[in-house]
Amino acid sequence: MSTQAATQAAAAAAPAPTPPPASVLKQGRGVVKLVLSGDSIIIRGQPKGGPPPEKQISLSNITAPRLARRANPNIEGSVETNDEPCAWESRENLRKRIIGKEIYFVVDYAPSNDRCYGTVYLGTSIEGENLTELQVSEGLAEVRKVNVRSDNVAHNHLIELEEQAKVNGKGKWAQPTPEGAVRNVTWNIENPRNFVDSFHGEAIPAVIETVRDGSMMRASLPNTHHQIQFILSGIKCPMIRRDPEDPKKEVFEPYAAEAKFFVESRLLQRDVKIVLEGVSNQNLLLATVLHPNGNITELLLRDGFARCVDWSITSYTQGPEKLRSFEKQAKERNVRIWKDYVPKVQDIDPKEKNFHGKVIQILYADSIAVKLPNDIIKTIHLSSIRPPRYDDVVCKPTQSKHEGGATKGKGRALYDVPYLLEAREFLRKKLIGKKVQVCVDYIKPASSETDVVGGFPERTCATITAGGINIAEALVSKGLVKVVRHRQDDDSRSAHYDSLLAAEQRASKTGKGLYSKKEPVPRHVTDVTGDSAKNLLPFLQRANKFEAIVEYVFSGSRLKLFLQKESRLITFLLAGIECPRGARNGPQGVMSGDPFSEEALAFTKEYCMNRDVKVQVESLDKAGSFIGWLWIDDSNLSEMLLDRGLSRLHFTAERSSYYKQLQAAEEGARTSLINMWENYEEPKEKVVVEEPVERKANFRNVFVTEVTQQLHVYCQFADNGPKLDQLMEQMRTSLASDPPLPGSYKARRGDFCAAKFTMDDMWYRARIEKVDGERVHVHYIDFGNKEIIQAARIAALPADYNTHVLLPQASEYALALVQAPEDIDSLGDAFDTMCSLVGTQQFLVNTEYKDTYDHVTLLNKDTKQDVGKSLITDGVCTVAKRGEKRLGKLLSEYNKEQDKAKKAHLNLWRYGDITADDATEFGFKKSS
Repeated sequence: MSTQAATQAAAAAAPAPTPPPASVLKQGRGVVKLVLSGDSIIIRGQPKGGPPPEKQISLSNITAPRLARRANPNIEGSVETNDEPCAWESRENLRKRIIGKEIYFVVDYAPSNDRCYGTVYLGTSIEGENLTELQVSEGLAEVRKVNVRSDNVAHNHLIELEEQAKVNGKGKWAQPTPEGAVRNVTWNIENPRNFVDSFHGEAIPAVIETVRDGSMMRASLPNTHHQIQFILSGIKCPMIRRDPEDPKKEVFEPYAAEAKFFVESRLLQRDVKIVLEGVSNQNLLLATVLHPNGNITELLLRDGFARCVDWSITSYTQGPEKLRSFEKQAKERNVRIWKDYVPKVQDIDPKEKNFHGKVIQILYADSIAVKLPNDIIKTIHLSSIRPPRYDDVVCKPTQSKHEGGATKGKGRALYDVPYLLEAREFLRKKLIGKKVQVCVDYIKPASSETDVVGGFPERTCATITAGGINIAEALVSKGLVKVVRHRQDDDSRSAHYDSLLAAEQRASKTGKGLYSKKEPVPRHVTDVTGDSAKNLLPFLQRANKFEAIVEYVFSGSRLKLFLQKESRLITFLLAGIECPRGARNGPQGVMSGDPFSEEALAFTKEYCMNRDVKVQVESLDKAGSFIGWLWIDDSNLSEMLLDRGLSRLHFTAERSSYYKQLQAAEEGARTSLINMWENYEEPKEKVVVEEPVERKANFRNVFVTEVTQQLHVYCQFADNGPKLDQLMEQMRTSLASDPPLPGSYKARRGDFCAAKFTMDDMWYRARIEKVDGERVHVHYIDFGNKEIIQAARIAALPADYNTHVLLPQASEYALALVQAPEDIDSLGDAFDTMCSLVGTQQFLVNTEYKDTYDHVTLLNKDTKQDVGKSLITDGVCTVAKRGEKRLGKLLSEYNKEQDKAKKAHLNLWRYGDITADDATEFGFKKSS
């Protein structure tokens, strides 16, 4: 029977329902989008400015076996069903023959515009293969025999084909039922990670069953009959969501429908291969779909239907750089989702983009200082990583942060935070003193300080390589730092960002560093000062030469050392030399540094900072700093500084076994006239000048404003009194007319400020000595007294009344030839006696000699009473020994008064001569 006759007969055999609307097509053409089952398909038209219309067609007069269906959790009573025999074979027979191809259809019955029953032909006309006959002849569909006239030729032909299939035992008519005719479908995967690992990254055959959106799909695996839902690794397409107000309605993001059609037209129900690459945090599989015509992931990116996503791009086995490259091309063409994209271009000079230099300091776990060939020192931050934080550790220490870190004072993050010191040490051992290649990735602009976080200056962020190794990647792979999660639209990131993410993923899988399941060992690091330094001194002296790490350089000869084995931090001074002192705070304000102090500091920093050194300790100074020798690669640092003219030989070096080497080094620098010796002239013959025999007397009128516990006095010169009174009055008037806002001034140590004295609630000029939370230690610079006040009682000192207008008026003096007792009780008696001698009267002061402080004779202007001599006369102080000839007469007078006090057994002398050998039995020490 001809195809035309069969068509006409099929039309006669179709049910005779109510005639469809005139708008319903009677016949037409389309492209097969989806094969639902062995007797039902979905076709689409040609796209015109967007996804095309679709129509579902069921093949008339036949019924194919039903496919298995999973239970729908949203429908009450829904249950899971299994395949009917040969259901899968029936669907596959039709799919492989017609999917993606053009067909011609004749409508037999159409309940609506988008669904109908009819006859479908493969090709563009009824001359093509009849799909109904195809399915029946293969035994993959059964002819329906209800409501069909006996003279229907087409229907009778189908019955003949069915009978022939039964005779031949084809399809569902085979006896017995062939093995595999019913699939054992697995809808849910119990352990996604193990499931992915079981395929070992191999490409497995699959059929894409549905496309949820451009990057999410469901596929069936023919070999195992698993139904898997997955998302494409490394990308994200515009999403299609359910409307929260109407769950049946879908909400499309821009280009979501186009992206979905792009994928459907290429992959839906196509035979593909899938590489399972990972599992998301939501237990969704990550995969790449491979088709003979191309990789859909790369095609989506190229055509602007998708963007790269950092969280899954490292799972992409064919290299994240390919995906970034395709995304970059789409951005440059401003195609689809990138139509409004404007690149954020940072103006980096090509000459400053790539350079090399020598690492001279490890500033932190993510930043270093590099010295360039032109001697400029540049701070470089490693791109796209950050140092570890306490909360980053997978296995938190059981001890508290304070128990595991510093025991006193403010916590030190370098030693307290787990793995932070390890990160710093990795950089130190890999980079310090080495040449590195720097490639600047971006410049992070400066940020201002807020209540939550502090501000930071502009940062140069770069990729640093040493010996061909990306240092940031090496840090991440060891689990010592974290990768920064940039915003999706933030292009300011490392050029090797994907490699960093992959390294972090490896560190997490292998449990390294921060990701270790072992509890980090708490670190107890003590900063040795005061009495603890005295206790440690014998141990370090016995150790002879020991190893240390230079943590910080304060000046050319003063360093902070970390003793790693002992977990101690010590302050260390170089023995045998005297380096120029740098700028520092003094009683009169900031004191400028000595010449070449900066050069000495820079030299020591470059050669010592963060280096492994050897140290030999000899002694300890009063401040708890250890004094000794330091070697870098067997070179004595004291000798190196002398050799470069950045220090002078100290007289204490004469007692050292290194004296000859040090002397030779200084002599070489002096001969070369370098640095400190550049203006040196050979000394001429010394002219012996006899020391003056007569004492100079140049008394000035003063007011004593303060007496300290050490028997020092603060004095104001009487001739400056009117100037001070005028300045105080003007300052108080100014502050009264424009009162400072409480809390607006941030106190900092060493600053000059205005402070309200507690006794009279008046404003005075002061200098901040210490800030302890809301308590501020101040020193009143015009009177010499000190007190602790609340931060609300200090304010910024107006410029018109600062120290450049009028210097601090209170000068500190010690009494000449007077030795204060060391015993606390005796010192208190001396202090009370001195306070009774000093009142509001005017005094005369004469400087006798200088020894740290100006030592003076203090006379009452009216009575001419010598305060120092009176203290000795009362037996509360002793005479200090001095050798100057000019002080001989005054010293003799003081000694006579001391002898009188001894004979009278006054105060200090009440138990006898305290200068005798047994004086210590009574709590006294010999006067020096």
